[in-house]
Amino acid sequence: MDNEKNNKPEIPADSASRSGKIIKTSAIGIAANVFLAAFKAAVGLMSNSIAIILDAVNNISDAASSLITIIGAKLAGKQPDKKHPFGHGRAEYLSSLVISIIILYAGITSLTESIKKIIEPATAEYSTPTLVIVGVAVVVKIVLGLYVRKTGKALNSDSLVNSGTDALFDSIISASTLAAAAIYLIWGISLEAWLGAVISLIIIKSGVGMLRETLSKILGEGTDAAFSREIKATAAAFPGVLGVYDLVVHDYGPDTFQGSLHIEVPDTLTANDVDELTRAISAEVYCRHNVILTAVSVYSRNTTDELTVKTRETVENAVMSEKHIIGMHGFHMNAEEKTMRFDIVVSFYSENRNATYAAAVEKVKKLFPDYSLQVVMDTDYSEE
Repeated sequence: MDNEKNNKPEIPADSASRSGKIIKTSAIGIAANVFLAAFKAAVGLMSNSIAIILDAVNNISDAASSLITIIGAKLAGKQPDKKHPFGHGRAEYLSSLVISIIILYAGITSLTESIKKIIEPATAEYSTPTLVIVGVAVVVKIVLGLYVRKTGKALNSDSLVNSGTDALFDSIISASTLAAAAIYLIWGISLEAWLGAVISLIIIKSGVGMLRETLSKILGEGTDAAFSREIKATAAAFPGVLGVYDLVVHDYGPDTFQGSLHIEVPDTLTANDVDELTRAISAEVYCRHNVILTAVSVYSRNTTDELTVKTRETVENAVMSEKHIIGMHGFHMNAEEKTMRFDIVVSFYSENRNATYAAAVEKVKKLFPDYSLQVVMDTDYSEE
């Protein structure tokens, strides 16, 4: 049992530090929002201002969002276990999802209350202390929102970014309340309810956007093209690597990646050469890009036979002449057995990828009718 415990992966120091920073930032957000909510609720009730009361409700939802962010960070920081061998990093995406739903709910609730006030108007009573408190709230929410969002971007935390963005929206709400108060005091026109409706629609739009973005990450997005190029370039820089293909990167939470790729090497390399090469590539990719390569597979390219080299060029020209074919690799030919194998990469922009693949294979068959072909339809998961 002791050995089992010692063999469990340790949480990296930078991961623990990241979790601590997220929790600290969220705790500051909770304290600030509870403080603001209490004052705004009291001021809103005394002045009979629906806008200020809704603003207080938004502060409570922000505090709840920060609490959920803390829970998500705690869950994401748990060590991998038998049931979750890839860790718990995706818990942060779930917390971000809940926050998006809270923001959406707050927007819908605010819109409902604003519509009620439009139908049955109530006159607000503003005083100097009321306006001063709301003004201070605007400044606090702007500072808090910028701080939380900046920290979230630095830590690659969607939950913090969403919370910070929501705080900035709240500052707009508070500033709009001040504007409505000024209009009422100067011209006697009450726009509070209408203003509340407009702000509610903005909050709903923001919530829907956050929800869509988070769901996309949970469903699984393709690898960022620039990130993919960087990883491929790192692997391709090693002597003996003729090409890098089939890169797949799996996201198990912010800054937690595992992946696999294929490299093409000369057929003259020994098994020991390949072993040393793949180990070196795995170590370098992890150090440079924080991606654990669970597999580095190998394609062997004929380099010593002149006929094979020329045939490869002919086949590649034929395949690449087909629209929406964006690459060919893994070519190997056995002239004695009359066999030929290779992979062709079909673009997602093709209306019918199977038809595109079949057309490319047919071109090769016409050029080499006496050969048996083994052609794999491949995908570039980071295609731009």
